[in-house]
Amino acid sequence: MQTPQDQNPILTFEGKRYDINSLSDELKELVRGMQVAEAQLRMYEDTLKVLAIGRQSMAFQLNERLKDVTPLPG
Repeated sequence: MQTPQDQNPILTFEGKRYDINSLSDELKELVRGMQVAEAQLRMYEDTLKVLAIGRQSMAFQLNERLKDVTPLPG
């Protein structure tokens, strides 16, 4: 069973709540744009985490393999 709240999506923005269905098409488009931007930000944040872990792993491998190489003086 759905409650009225399930049928009417709510936008919470800066501490205020709005019935999305009552917004103008322009505002709905802005809300959709914000949702896409948020999803993209999360995706790129995850990508950055993966890259950082990969870099850390490569630095560890480089450090391990350089132990057998004599560094240049001074």
